[in-house]
Amino acid sequence: MMRVLVVDDEPQLMRALRINLTARRYEVVVAADGATALEAAARHLPDLVILDLGLPDMDGTEVIAGLRGWTKVPILVLSGRVDATDKVDALDAGADDYVTKPFSMEELMARLRALQRRAESDANADDPVVLVGHFSVDLANKTVTRRPDAPADVPAAVHLTKTEWAVLEVLARNPGRLVSGKQLLQEVWGPAYESETNYLRFYLARLRQKLETEPSHPRQLLTEPGMGYRFQP
Repeated sequence: MMRVLVVDDEPQLMRALRINLTARRYEVVVAADGATALEAAARHLPDLVILDLGLPDMDGTEVIAGLRGWTKVPILVLSGRVDATDKVDALDAGADDYVTKPFSMEELMARLRALQRRAESDANADDPVVLVGHFSVDLANKTVTRRPDAPADVPAAVHLTKTEWAVLEVLARNPGRLVSGKQLLQEVWGPAYESETNYLRFYLARLRQKLETEPSHPRQLLTEPGMGYRFQP
């Protein structure tokens, strides 16, 4: 049974989350402030964390930083803050996804399932093979080849540049996770380039053109406006 730590100081929302998560066979641990959340995480070792940013004793980003000091547990931020800066700050602190209040329970559960799949994927090989469009992408051998079930007019192989590989690898190694533009720039180009968002637009467009079935309507190499990018398996 998956254990979820829910951190929120709104009693009604906490109750609704507990009922819905329990009904879906999650074990639920709750905390109403940041200090209790960090203590509960250390004691119960949750598989997933749902976290509000507006806590009474500290900001949610501090809780994220505290958790990231010792665990890679997937963290879903659930917050009423809609400003893009707040979202990016949470993602840069180490959150894996962000849902804005008010929200539908169906969307929340879908995001949790995606994070759960990602956590399970992380337990597999360090150099996975991922599927993008009609292609099989081998991250270990750095090859892109046509899938057996692809149409005959699809190229047998695709060449990616060193930078295209670097961008794709960051996204592919975080399946389903929202990766902020700042994080992507830092990992590929370094801290001095964290404001060069035009680099990301250019290379994501190139990757979509080479890999997506419909580059103008991407289904896997996604842009989340004002927040970042996501590889959707």
